[in-house]
Amino acid sequence: QVQLRESGGGSVQSGGSLRLSCAVSGNHYSRFTMGWFRQAPGKEREGVAVIDNYGTTKYADSVKGRFTISQANTLLLQMNNLKFEDTAMYYCAATLGEALAWPLLLRPSEYSHWGQGTQVTVSS
Repeated sequence: QVQLRESGGGSVQSGGSLRLSCAVSGNHYSRFTMGWFRQAPGKEREGVAVIDNYGTTKYADSVKGRFTISQANTLLLQMNNLKFEDTAMYYCAATLGEALAWPLLLRPSEYSHWGQGTQVTVSS
């Protein structure tokens, strides 16, 4: 059973930086896609950044050039130049098996395993 646990959220002023981490346990699959998603109050959950086991990455347009996803023993999301609109609950997610097609990578519905989330609050 794959388990995901996020950490690293917090409060920061606009222009600041945070790094989110996602610890993964129980993953014995060699093929997977993992990513970060977020959900602000009253809004739908949206994809932020994903990476698959080939190293392919995809970012939402709103975070390109500011956020960087990487994966070693844990899944990381480095967030720089944070904006008020980045405020949300951030979730780590994973899907196992063959790599997703490019158009599907940022769709939350394609991911079957989720963490509990970590809050990111950016003050203007």
